[in-house]
Amino acid sequence: MIELPRAPAHVEPYIEALGFDLAVEFLLEFGGTAVYLPDRAGGRGEVERFLGAEKLKALKGQEHRMSARVPRPKRWLAMVLRAQGLSEARTARKVGVTDKTIRQWMRGPGGNASQLSLF
Repeated sequence: MIELPRAPAHVEPYIEALGFDLAVEFLLEFGGTAVYLPDRAGGRGEVERFLGAEKLKALKGQEHRMSARVPRPKRWLAMVLRAQGLSEARTARKVGVTDKTIRQWMRGPGGNASQLSLF
């Protein structure tokens, strides 16, 4: 089984409401934008067309835990996509960064993998 990175706290409401895979797709599609979650499903909104009425209702139930703008946790999304087997180039395109950035993120917080830590 694939070991996926732990989700940041601000992403957890989306995962609880939508499930892991749909939450990742939702964040890739709507991340960085403000979205309106209507009280009643009417079939007209872009978010409802993407999620469906049932998942929209579940997400609306988590609204008190979410910020006004959908987060775009690029580093976490990149780690998830790489863990799922996407190439560096495809991951970079989906997340909206360069392949070099993906390689740096995959090396971890230390940056240069060949540089020894002094502390």
